Amino acid sequence: MSQSSDTAANSPRTLDAWLSHCERLHPVTIDMGLERVGQVWQRAGITLGTPLGREEEGLEGPVVFTVAGTNGKGSTCAMLEGILLNAGFKTGVYGSPHLVHFEERCRIMGEPVKAADLVPHFEAIEAARGDTALTYFEFTTLAILRLLATSGLDAVILEVGLGGRLDAVNVIDTDCAVITSIDLDHMDYLGPDREAIGREKAGIMRAGRPAVVSDPQPPQSVVDHATQLGADLWLFGRDHNYAGDRQQWSWGGRNKRFNGMAYPALRGANQLLNASGVLAALEAMRNRLPVSAQAVRTGLATVELPGRFQIIPGQPTLILDVAHNPHAAATLAVNLDQMGFFPRTHVVWGAMADKDAAGMISKLRPLVDAWYCCDLPTARAATAEQLKQAIEAEMSAKPMATAPKATVSTHADPMAALKAALAAADPTDRIVVFGSFYTVGGVLHDGLPKLNAPHMPGA
Repeated sequence: MSQSSDTAANSPRTLDAWLSHCERLHPVTIDMGLERVGQVWQRAGITLGTPLGREEEGLEGPVVFTVAGTNGKGSTCAMLEGILLNAGFKTGVYGSPHLVHFEERCRIMGEPVKAADLVPHFEAIEAARGDTALTYFEFTTLAILRLLATSGLDAVILEVGLGGRLDAVNVIDTDCAVITSIDLDHMDYLGPDREAIGREKAGIMRAGRPAVVSDPQPPQSVVDHATQLGADLWLFGRDHNYAGDRQQWSWGGRNKRFNGMAYPALRGANQLLNASGVLAALEAMRNRLPVSAQAVRTGLATVELPGRFQIIPGQPTLILDVAHNPHAAATLAVNLDQMGFFPRTHVVWGAMADKDAAGMISKLRPLVDAWYCCDLPTARAATAEQLKQAIEAEMSAKPMATAPKATVSTHADPMAALKAALAAADPTDRIVVFGSFYTVGGVLHDGLPKLNAPHMPGA
Protein backbone atom coordinates (compact mmCIF):
# COMPACT_ATOMS: atom_id res chain seq x y z
CA MET A 1 0.00 0.00 0.00
CA SER A 2 1.39 3.44 -0.89
CA GLN A 3 1.63 6.20 1.70
CA SER A 4 -0.92 8.18 -0.30
CA SER A 5 -3.61 5.57 0.41
CA ASP A 6 -3.60 6.16 4.16
CA THR A 7 -7.11 6.37 5.45
CA ALA A 8 -8.44 9.56 6.95
CA ALA A 9 -8.50 7.78 10.30
CA ASN A 10 -4.73 7.36 10.51
CA SER A 11 -3.55 10.38 8.50
CA PRO A 12 -1.52 12.98 10.43
CA ARG A 13 -3.50 15.45 12.54
CA THR A 14 -0.83 17.92 13.66
CA LEU A 15 1.99 19.83 12.00
CA ASP A 16 4.61 17.76 13.83
CA ALA A 17 2.96 14.55 12.61
CA TRP A 18 2.89 15.86 9.04
CA LEU A 19 6.58 16.83 9.22
CA SER A 20 7.43 13.32 10.42
CA HIS A 21 5.37 11.93 7.53
CA CYS A 22 7.26 14.12 5.05
CA GLU A 23 10.61 12.90 6.38
CA ARG A 24 9.68 9.30 5.53
CA LEU A 25 8.43 9.87 1.97
CA HIS A 26 11.67 10.07 0.01
CA PRO A 27 14.97 8.21 0.42
CA VAL A 28 17.15 11.31 -0.07
CA THR A 29 17.12 14.79 1.43
CA ILE A 30 17.83 16.62 -1.84
CA ASP A 31 16.53 15.47 -5.23
CA MET A 32 16.98 18.31 -7.71
CA GLY A 33 14.36 18.78 -10.42
CA LEU A 34 10.97 20.40 -10.95
CA GLU A 35 9.09 17.65 -12.78
CA ARG A 36 7.58 15.97 -9.71
CA VAL A 37 6.96 19.25 -7.89
CA GLY A 38 5.34 20.76 -10.98
CA GLN A 39 3.02 17.78 -11.43
CA VAL A 40 1.83 17.90 -7.82
CA TRP A 41 1.41 21.69 -7.90
CA GLN A 42 -0.66 21.41 -11.07
CA ARG A 43 -2.83 18.69 -9.57
CA ALA A 44 -3.35 20.82 -6.46
CA GLY A 45 -5.13 23.32 -8.74
CA ILE A 46 -3.73 26.46 -7.11
CA THR A 47 -2.28 29.47 -8.93
CA LEU A 48 0.22 31.85 -7.37
CA GLY A 49 1.37 34.92 -9.25
CA THR A 50 0.85 35.38 -12.99
CA PRO A 51 1.82 32.40 -15.17
CA LEU A 52 4.17 33.38 -17.97
CA GLY A 53 2.32 34.27 -21.18
CA ARG A 54 -1.02 34.75 -19.43
CA GLU A 55 -0.61 38.36 -18.31
CA GLU A 56 -3.57 39.52 -20.43
CA GLU A 57 -6.06 37.05 -18.95
CA GLY A 58 -6.80 39.05 -15.83
CA LEU A 59 -5.20 36.37 -13.63
CA GLU A 60 -3.08 38.75 -11.59
CA GLY A 61 -2.82 37.66 -7.98
CA PRO A 62 -0.18 38.85 -5.54
CA VAL A 63 3.09 40.21 -6.91
CA VAL A 64 5.69 37.47 -6.48
CA PHE A 65 9.34 38.24 -5.71
CA THR A 66 11.72 35.27 -5.88
CA VAL A 67 15.11 35.74 -4.20
CA ALA A 68 18.14 33.57 -5.00
CA GLY A 69 21.83 33.88 -4.13
CA THR A 70 24.56 32.42 -1.94
CA ASN A 71 24.40 34.97 0.88
CA GLY A 72 22.03 37.83 1.68
CA LYS A 73 18.77 36.12 0.68
CA GLY A 74 17.19 36.22 4.13
CA SER A 75 18.15 39.86 4.70
CA THR A 76 16.82 40.83 1.25
CA CYS A 77 13.50 39.09 1.94
CA ALA A 78 13.19 40.74 5.35
CA MET A 79 13.85 44.24 3.96
CA LEU A 80 11.36 43.74 1.12
CA GLU A 81 8.81 42.52 3.65
CA GLY A 82 9.40 45.42 6.05
CA ILE A 83 9.00 48.10 3.39
CA LEU A 84 5.90 46.52 1.83
CA LEU A 85 4.22 46.10 5.23
CA ASN A 86 4.93 49.75 6.06
CA ALA A 87 3.44 50.70 2.69
CA GLY A 88 0.20 49.00 3.72
CA PHE A 89 0.40 45.87 1.55
CA LYS A 90 -0.68 42.45 2.77
CA THR A 91 2.58 40.55 2.53
CA GLY A 92 3.68 36.94 2.97
CA VAL A 93 7.19 35.46 3.05
CA TYR A 94 8.54 31.94 2.62
CA GLY A 95 12.11 31.17 3.64
CA SER A 96 14.17 28.26 4.87
CA PRO A 97 15.61 26.76 6.92
CA HIS A 98 14.20 27.76 10.31
CA LEU A 99 16.17 28.49 13.47
CA VAL A 100 13.94 26.92 16.13
CA HIS A 101 10.35 26.30 14.98
CA PHE A 102 9.18 25.14 11.54
CA GLU A 103 6.48 27.84 11.53
CA GLU A 104 9.24 30.47 11.14
CA ARG A 105 9.48 29.40 7.47
CA CYS A 106 6.29 31.31 6.63
CA ARG A 107 5.37 34.79 7.81
CA ILE A 108 2.10 36.53 6.98
CA MET A 109 1.81 40.20 7.89
CA GLY A 110 5.14 39.90 9.68
CA GLU A 111 4.08 37.06 12.00
CA PRO A 112 5.01 33.37 11.80
CA VAL A 113 2.11 31.26 10.58
CA LYS A 114 0.30 29.14 13.18
CA ALA A 115 0.91 25.38 13.05
CA ALA A 116 -2.81 24.60 12.86
CA ASP A 117 -3.20 26.89 9.82
CA LEU A 118 -0.64 24.81 7.89
CA VAL A 119 -2.31 21.43 8.46
CA PRO A 120 -5.07 21.75 5.79
CA HIS A 121 -2.44 22.61 3.19
CA PHE A 122 -0.36 19.54 4.02
CA GLU A 123 -3.56 17.50 3.63
CA ALA A 124 -4.24 19.07 0.21
CA ILE A 125 -0.71 18.39 -1.06
CA GLU A 126 -0.91 14.79 0.20
CA ALA A 127 -4.16 14.34 -1.72
CA ALA A 128 -2.67 15.91 -4.86
CA ARG A 129 0.59 13.99 -4.92
CA GLY A 130 -0.92 10.51 -5.37
CA ASP A 131 2.03 8.12 -5.65
CA THR A 132 4.54 10.87 -6.51
CA ALA A 133 7.45 10.86 -4.08
CA LEU A 134 8.38 14.29 -2.73
CA THR A 135 11.34 15.22 -0.54
CA TYR A 136 10.70 16.85 2.82
CA PHE A 137 11.68 20.21 1.34
CA GLU A 138 9.47 19.82 -1.72
CA PHE A 139 6.40 18.72 0.24
CA THR A 140 6.71 21.43 2.88
CA THR A 141 7.43 24.08 0.23
CA LEU A 142 4.28 23.16 -1.73
CA ALA A 143 2.16 23.25 1.43
CA ILE A 144 3.44 26.74 2.29
CA LEU A 145 3.00 27.97 -1.29
CA ARG A 146 -0.61 26.79 -1.16
CA LEU A 147 -1.15 28.66 2.10
CA LEU A 148 0.33 31.84 0.61
CA ALA A 149 -1.74 31.46 -2.56
CA THR A 150 -5.00 31.29 -0.59
CA SER A 151 -4.30 34.07 1.94
CA GLY A 152 -5.50 37.09 -0.08
CA LEU A 153 -2.07 38.73 -0.20
CA ASP A 154 -0.83 41.69 -2.24
CA ALA A 155 2.79 40.52 -2.30
CA VAL A 156 4.55 37.18 -1.80
CA ILE A 157 8.31 36.90 -1.24
CA LEU A 158 9.88 33.50 -1.93
CA GLU A 159 13.40 32.63 -0.81
CA VAL A 160 15.15 29.95 -2.86
CA GLY A 161 16.45 27.09 -0.73
CA LEU A 162 19.21 25.78 -3.00
CA GLY A 163 20.34 27.08 -6.39
CA GLY A 164 17.38 28.46 -8.31
CA ARG A 165 16.65 26.75 -11.60
CA LEU A 166 15.65 23.42 -10.02
CA ASP A 167 14.52 24.67 -6.61
CA ALA A 168 10.91 23.90 -5.63
CA VAL A 169 9.90 27.59 -5.42
CA ASN A 170 10.79 27.95 -9.11
CA VAL A 171 7.58 26.11 -9.96
CA ILE A 172 6.10 29.62 -9.58
CA ASP A 173 6.62 32.17 -12.38
CA THR A 174 8.07 35.09 -10.48
CA ASP A 175 7.07 38.67 -11.29
CA CYS A 176 10.48 39.95 -10.16
CA ALA A 177 13.65 37.92 -9.67
CA VAL A 178 16.29 39.14 -7.21
CA ILE A 179 19.78 37.62 -7.18
CA THR A 180 22.02 38.48 -4.23
CA SER A 181 25.74 37.78 -3.84
CA ILE A 182 27.02 34.63 -5.55
CA ASP A 183 29.88 32.58 -4.19
CA LEU A 184 31.07 28.98 -3.86
CA ASP A 185 28.61 26.83 -1.90
CA HIS A 186 26.65 23.61 -2.50
CA MET A 187 29.12 22.85 -5.29
CA ASP A 188 28.14 19.16 -5.42
CA TYR A 189 24.73 20.27 -6.69
CA LEU A 190 25.34 23.60 -8.40
CA GLY A 191 28.71 23.30 -10.11
CA PRO A 192 32.41 23.90 -9.47
CA ASP A 193 32.72 27.67 -9.95
CA ARG A 194 30.86 30.98 -9.79
CA GLU A 195 29.91 30.81 -13.47
CA ALA A 196 28.17 27.44 -13.06
CA ILE A 197 26.55 28.49 -9.79
CA GLY A 198 25.42 31.80 -11.34
CA ARG A 199 23.78 29.91 -14.19
CA GLU A 200 21.71 27.95 -11.67
CA LYS A 201 20.72 31.10 -9.73
CA ALA A 202 19.73 32.83 -12.99
CA GLY A 203 17.17 30.08 -13.57
CA ILE A 204 14.62 32.03 -11.50
CA MET A 205 14.49 34.79 -14.16
CA ARG A 206 11.50 35.03 -16.50
CA ALA A 207 11.29 36.48 -20.01
CA GLY A 208 10.16 40.10 -20.11
CA ARG A 209 10.13 40.46 -16.33
CA PRO A 210 12.53 42.35 -14.04
CA ALA A 211 15.66 40.53 -12.82
CA VAL A 212 17.54 42.53 -10.19
CA VAL A 213 21.17 41.62 -9.41
CA SER A 214 22.72 43.06 -6.23
CA ASP A 215 26.09 41.29 -6.57
CA PRO A 216 28.51 44.05 -7.68
CA GLN A 217 30.54 41.53 -9.72
CA PRO A 218 28.04 39.00 -11.02
CA PRO A 219 29.20 35.98 -13.00
CA GLN A 220 28.97 36.57 -16.74
CA SER A 221 26.61 33.58 -16.91
CA VAL A 222 23.96 35.61 -15.05
CA VAL A 223 24.16 38.49 -17.51
CA ASP A 224 24.24 36.15 -20.51
CA HIS A 225 21.20 34.18 -19.33
CA ALA A 226 19.19 37.38 -18.80
CA THR A 227 20.12 38.56 -22.29
CA GLN A 228 19.25 35.25 -23.97
CA LEU A 229 15.97 35.04 -22.07
CA GLY A 230 14.94 38.63 -22.67
CA ALA A 231 14.61 39.47 -18.97
CA ASP A 232 14.66 43.11 -17.84
CA LEU A 233 18.08 43.07 -16.17
CA TRP A 234 18.85 45.54 -13.38
CA LEU A 235 22.59 45.46 -12.66
CA PHE A 236 24.25 46.99 -9.61
CA GLY A 237 26.42 49.93 -10.68
CA ARG A 238 24.44 50.43 -13.89
CA ASP A 239 20.74 50.40 -12.99
CA HIS A 240 20.96 50.87 -9.23
CA ASN A 241 23.67 52.07 -6.89
CA TYR A 242 24.28 53.57 -3.48
CA ALA A 243 26.65 55.99 -1.78
CA GLY A 244 27.13 56.60 1.92
CA ASP A 245 29.20 58.14 4.67
CA ARG A 246 29.35 57.32 8.37
CA GLN A 247 26.05 59.07 9.07
CA GLN A 248 23.67 58.25 6.22
CA TRP A 249 23.34 56.77 2.75
CA SER A 250 21.60 57.48 -0.54
CA TRP A 251 20.28 55.26 -3.31
CA GLY A 252 19.64 55.81 -6.99
CA GLY A 253 17.73 53.64 -9.47
CA ARG A 254 16.70 54.20 -13.07
CA ASN A 255 14.17 56.91 -12.28
CA LYS A 256 14.00 57.15 -8.49
CA ARG A 257 16.29 58.45 -5.77
CA PHE A 258 16.27 58.28 -1.99
CA ASN A 259 18.64 60.63 -0.17
CA GLY A 260 19.77 61.06 3.42
CA MET A 261 18.52 57.70 4.69
CA ALA A 262 19.45 56.13 8.02
CA TYR A 263 21.32 52.84 7.75
CA PRO A 264 19.22 49.65 7.76
CA ALA A 265 18.60 48.12 11.16
CA LEU A 266 20.29 44.91 9.97
CA ARG A 267 23.97 45.28 10.78
CA GLY A 268 26.80 44.29 8.52
CA ALA A 269 29.09 45.24 5.67
CA ASN A 270 26.89 43.83 2.89
CA GLN A 271 23.50 45.15 3.95
CA LEU A 272 23.63 48.23 1.71
CA LEU A 273 24.19 45.95 -1.29
CA ASN A 274 21.14 43.93 -0.24
CA ALA A 275 19.12 47.09 0.38
CA SER A 276 20.09 48.47 -3.04
CA GLY A 277 18.70 45.34 -4.70
CA VAL A 278 15.52 45.62 -2.64
CA LEU A 279 14.91 49.22 -3.70
CA ALA A 280 15.60 48.32 -7.34
CA ALA A 281 13.05 45.50 -7.15
CA LEU A 282 10.48 47.86 -5.66
CA GLU A 283 11.15 50.45 -8.35
CA ALA A 284 10.76 47.74 -10.99
CA MET A 285 7.33 46.78 -9.57
CA ARG A 286 6.21 50.33 -8.68
CA ASN A 287 3.17 50.22 -10.99
CA ARG A 288 1.65 47.37 -9.00
CA LEU A 289 3.14 48.06 -5.57
CA PRO A 290 3.78 51.80 -5.15
CA VAL A 291 5.73 52.53 -1.97
CA SER A 292 6.38 55.92 -0.39
CA ALA A 293 9.73 57.28 0.74
CA GLN A 294 8.46 57.07 4.32
CA ALA A 295 7.62 53.38 3.94
CA VAL A 296 11.16 52.78 2.65
CA ARG A 297 12.74 54.67 5.55
CA THR A 298 10.57 53.06 8.22
CA GLY A 299 10.82 49.58 6.72
CA LEU A 300 14.61 49.65 6.60
CA ALA A 301 14.93 51.27 10.02
CA THR A 302 12.79 48.65 11.78
CA VAL A 303 13.66 45.44 9.92
CA GLU A 304 14.56 42.45 12.11
CA LEU A 305 16.04 39.09 11.21
CA PRO A 306 17.42 36.76 13.89
CA GLY A 307 20.85 35.28 13.34
CA ARG A 308 22.20 37.78 10.82
CA PHE A 309 25.05 39.50 12.67
CA GLN A 310 22.62 39.82 15.58
CA ILE A 311 24.29 41.54 18.53
CA ILE A 312 22.83 40.78 21.97
CA PRO A 313 24.11 43.16 24.64
CA GLY A 314 25.30 41.53 27.83
CA GLN A 315 28.44 40.69 29.74
CA PRO A 316 30.03 39.36 27.60
CA THR A 317 28.48 40.57 24.33
CA LEU A 318 26.90 37.79 22.24
CA ILE A 319 26.90 37.79 18.41
CA LEU A 320 24.76 35.32 16.45
CA ASP A 321 25.41 34.74 12.73
CA VAL A 322 24.27 31.89 10.46
CA ALA A 323 27.32 32.40 8.17
CA HIS A 324 28.03 28.94 6.75
CA ASN A 325 30.53 29.39 3.91
CA PRO A 326 33.84 31.27 3.42
CA HIS A 327 32.20 34.27 1.72
CA ALA A 328 29.81 34.76 4.63
CA ALA A 329 32.60 34.09 7.14
CA ALA A 330 34.69 36.83 5.48
CA THR A 331 31.80 39.26 5.89
CA LEU A 332 31.40 38.19 9.51
CA ALA A 333 35.11 38.83 10.09
CA VAL A 334 34.82 42.35 8.65
CA ASN A 335 31.78 43.06 10.81
CA LEU A 336 33.52 41.76 13.94
CA ASP A 337 36.62 43.83 13.14
CA GLN A 338 34.50 46.97 12.94
CA MET A 339 32.86 46.43 16.36
CA GLY A 340 35.63 48.02 18.37
CA PHE A 341 37.96 46.51 20.98
CA PHE A 342 37.22 43.34 22.93
CA PRO A 343 40.00 41.71 24.99
CA ARG A 344 39.14 38.21 23.78
CA THR A 345 36.86 36.62 21.18
CA HIS A 346 35.33 33.20 21.91
CA VAL A 347 33.76 31.36 18.97
CA VAL A 348 31.09 28.64 19.17
CA TRP A 349 31.19 26.78 15.85
CA GLY A 350 29.14 23.97 14.35
CA ALA A 351 29.00 23.32 10.60
CA MET A 352 27.80 20.94 7.92
CA ALA A 353 30.25 18.29 6.68
CA ASP A 354 30.04 19.46 3.05
CA LYS A 355 31.15 23.01 3.82
CA ASP A 356 34.62 24.48 3.23
CA ALA A 357 35.71 24.38 6.87
CA ALA A 358 39.28 25.50 6.13
CA GLY A 359 37.94 28.48 4.18
CA MET A 360 35.78 29.59 7.11
CA ILE A 361 38.57 29.07 9.62
CA SER A 362 41.09 31.12 7.63
CA LYS A 363 38.74 34.13 7.46
CA LEU A 364 38.16 34.24 11.23
CA ARG A 365 41.46 32.99 12.65
CA PRO A 366 43.09 36.42 13.13
CA LEU A 367 40.23 37.39 15.47
CA VAL A 368 39.68 34.22 17.51
CA ASP A 369 41.21 33.42 20.91
CA ALA A 370 39.19 30.29 21.70
CA TRP A 371 37.19 27.88 19.53
CA TYR A 372 34.35 25.81 20.99
CA CYS A 373 33.43 23.21 18.35
CA CYS A 374 30.07 21.49 18.74
CA ASP A 375 28.13 18.56 17.37
CA LEU A 376 24.83 19.35 15.64
CA PRO A 377 21.60 17.27 15.62
CA THR A 378 21.71 16.25 11.95
CA ALA A 379 23.51 13.54 10.01
CA ARG A 380 24.72 16.20 7.54
CA ALA A 381 26.87 17.90 10.17
CA ALA A 382 30.59 17.58 10.72
CA THR A 383 31.41 16.29 14.18
CA ALA A 384 32.93 18.59 16.77
CA GLU A 385 36.10 16.49 16.61
CA GLN A 386 36.32 16.91 12.82
CA LEU A 387 36.00 20.69 13.18
CA LYS A 388 38.66 20.69 15.91
CA GLN A 389 41.02 18.75 13.64
CA ALA A 390 40.35 21.19 10.79
CA ILE A 391 41.26 24.15 13.01
CA GLU A 392 44.43 22.47 14.28
CA ALA A 393 45.44 21.50 10.73
CA GLU A 394 44.94 25.08 9.53
CA MET A 395 46.95 26.50 12.44
CA SER A 396 49.74 23.97 11.86
CA ALA A 397 49.90 24.42 8.08
CA LYS A 398 49.61 28.20 8.08
CA PRO A 399 51.20 29.78 11.15
CA MET A 400 50.18 33.42 11.47
CA ALA A 401 52.30 35.89 13.40
CA THR A 402 49.29 38.17 13.76
CA ALA A 403 46.85 35.45 14.88
CA PRO A 404 46.35 34.80 18.57
CA LYS A 405 47.34 31.35 19.83
CA ALA A 406 43.87 29.91 20.07
CA THR A 407 42.59 27.10 22.24
CA VAL A 408 40.25 24.50 20.70
CA SER A 409 37.70 22.36 22.54
CA THR A 410 34.77 20.08 21.62
CA HIS A 411 31.23 20.01 23.00
CA ALA A 412 28.08 17.92 22.65
CA ASP A 413 25.81 20.68 21.33
CA PRO A 414 25.71 24.47 20.76
CA MET A 415 24.32 25.28 24.21
CA ALA A 416 27.02 23.22 25.94
CA ALA A 417 29.63 25.05 23.86
CA LEU A 418 28.08 28.42 24.76
CA LYS A 419 28.12 27.56 28.47
CA ALA A 420 31.79 26.58 28.23
CA ALA A 421 32.60 29.83 26.46
CA LEU A 422 30.69 31.80 29.09
CA ALA A 423 32.57 30.04 31.90
CA ALA A 424 35.90 31.03 30.33
CA ALA A 425 34.97 34.57 29.27
CA ASP A 426 35.50 37.84 31.06
CA PRO A 427 32.57 40.30 31.12
CA THR A 428 34.29 42.55 28.58
CA ASP A 429 34.90 39.72 26.07
CA ARG A 430 32.60 38.70 23.22
CA ILE A 431 31.19 35.33 22.21
CA VAL A 432 30.38 34.62 18.56
CA VAL A 433 28.02 31.76 17.62
CA PHE A 434 28.17 30.88 13.90
CA GLY A 435 28.40 28.23 11.22
CA SER A 436 24.87 26.97 10.57
CA PHE A 437 21.19 27.58 11.25
CA TYR A 438 21.47 24.56 13.56
CA THR A 439 24.27 26.22 15.54
CA VAL A 440 22.44 29.52 16.06
CA GLY A 441 19.10 27.73 16.54
CA GLY A 442 20.71 25.55 19.19
CA VAL A 443 21.42 28.54 21.45
CA LEU A 444 18.04 30.16 20.72
CA HIS A 445 15.98 27.07 21.52
CA ASP A 446 14.90 28.31 24.94
CA GLY A 447 14.71 31.97 23.96
CA LEU A 448 17.24 34.76 23.53
CA PRO A 449 20.23 34.14 25.82
CA LYS A 450 21.18 37.03 28.10
CA LEU A 451 24.77 36.49 29.13
CA ASN A 452 26.10 37.24 32.59
CA ALA A 453 29.70 36.09 33.09
CA PRO A 454 29.88 33.93 36.23
CA HIS A 455 33.03 35.62 37.55
CA MET A 456 31.73 39.16 37.21
CA PRO A 457 32.12 41.27 40.32
CA GLY A 458 29.07 40.55 42.43
CA ALA A 459 27.93 37.61 40.28
